[in-house]
Amino acid sequence: MNKQRVVVGLSGGVDSSVAAHVLLQQGHEVVGLFMKNWHDTTGLLRADCPYDDDRQFAEMVAHKLHIPLHFVDLSQEYRRRVVDYMFAEYAQGRTPNPDVLCNREIKFDAFLLAAQQLGGTAVATGHYCRTDTVSAHGQPYHRLLAGTDPNKDQSYFLCQLNQAQLAQAMFPIGHMLKPEVRRVASELGLATATRKDSQGICFVGKVDLPVFLQQQLRARRGRIVEIAPDHPAYAPQPNSPLELRAQPHRYTPTDGPVVGQHQGAQFYTIGQRKGLNVGGKAEPLFVIATDVAQNVVYVGMGQSHPGLYRQALRIQPHEVHWVRPDLAMATGQHQALLVRIRYRQPLQRATLHMTERGLYIDFEQPQRGITAGQFAAWYSDNELIGSGVIAE
Repeated sequence: MNKQRVVVGLSGGVDSSVAAHVLLQQGHEVVGLFMKNWHDTTGLLRADCPYDDDRQFAEMVAHKLHIPLHFVDLSQEYRRRVVDYMFAEYAQGRTPNPDVLCNREIKFDAFLLAAQQLGGTAVATGHYCRTDTVSAHGQPYHRLLAGTDPNKDQSYFLCQLNQAQLAQAMFPIGHMLKPEVRRVASELGLATATRKDSQGICFVGKVDLPVFLQQQLRARRGRIVEIAPDHPAYAPQPNSPLELRAQPHRYTPTDGPVVGQHQGAQFYTIGQRKGLNVGGKAEPLFVIATDVAQNVVYVGMGQSHPGLYRQALRIQPHEVHWVRPDLAMATGQHQALLVRIRYRQPLQRATLHMTERGLYIDFEQPQRGITAGQFAAWYSDNELIGSGVIAE
C-alpha cells in the first residue's frame, strides 16, 4: 500500500476516530479536519445542538492520537447544495435524502477541496463500506463495496459518488464490525469509545421536521382523507405494462371520508404514521399519498394497506447515475440485479429496464413505501454499481 498524506474527517464520533487510528497503523501521514456545516438551531430538538460537543470530542481524539486537527466552515456550501435542495424537494411533495446529497456535494467535494489545500492526496471517513480497483476494457475502475458488517453497511449513503471521488476516498473501517470498532476505541482510551452514534439530518442533528421546514415552507391547513383498501386503484391488472405498474396510486379528495386536518401536505411522506393526530381507528393510519397542489394527505388503515405497496418505480433519464460507468445499461437492455430504496432495507430482487423514458425497476415482490425523491440503489452481489432519484 502506498503511504499517503490522508485527511480524515473527524466528526467527533467513534467511527471516524478509529478510522484515523487505522490509517496511522497503516503508516499514513494523518491529518484531522473538522467541518462546521450548520449554524441555525431552528427545529432542533431540545438539548440536541451537536456542533460544540462534536468539535470538543474531535479535539480530544486528535490530541490522543497525536495528529493535527484543522477546522473548516462549509456552512454556506451546505446550505446552498444540500438544505436548499431539501426545501425545494419538500415544496414539490417529494422526500429527499440529505445524507446522500451531503456525501456527494460536501464530504467528497467541498471537503475534498479543503483537504487538498492541506496537502492531502486522499480523504477518509468512518463509513462502513469498502473500495477496490479492477481493470475493465483496458482501464481501471473503482468499485464501491458493501461494508463487512451487515448491520452497519453504509454503501447506500454513497450511492451518488463518481469514479473521480472514489479514486481519492478511503474507508479504513469498512472491513470491521461495529463492536470491534467500539472495542478498539476503548482500548485506545478514546473519548468517543462509548459516545452514541449521531442521528437525524447530516450535520444538522435530530430535528422536528415540520418546524425545520417552516423556515421556508408555509404551513397551510388541509384535509386528511382516508382511502379504503378496496379502492379501484388497487384492482388487479394482469399483464399490465411496466409503465403502469411504476405509477403511484392516484386519488381525489372525494374518494373517502375526511378524518382529520393537517398543517401542510409537504410535511408528510409515504409510510409516515406519526404526526397525523387521528384517533378512534381499529388500526393505526399511515400516509399513502400526498397532493401538495390541493394540499390533501391521503391515509390508509393498517400496515398491510394496499396503498402502501407498489410493484415498480421509474427514474428519469437525467437522474440515472452509474458508479461503474462501464456497467451502464443501454436503451433496450434489461438486467436482474439487487435493489434497495432506503438505508437498512434488505436487498430486493428486481429487473432493471433501460428505456427512452428512463430506468424502470420492476421488483419481484411489491415494495412498501416507494417515495418520490428518495434514492434507489442497485447492486451486483455486494458491489453498488448505480443509483437514481425515484421520479414519483
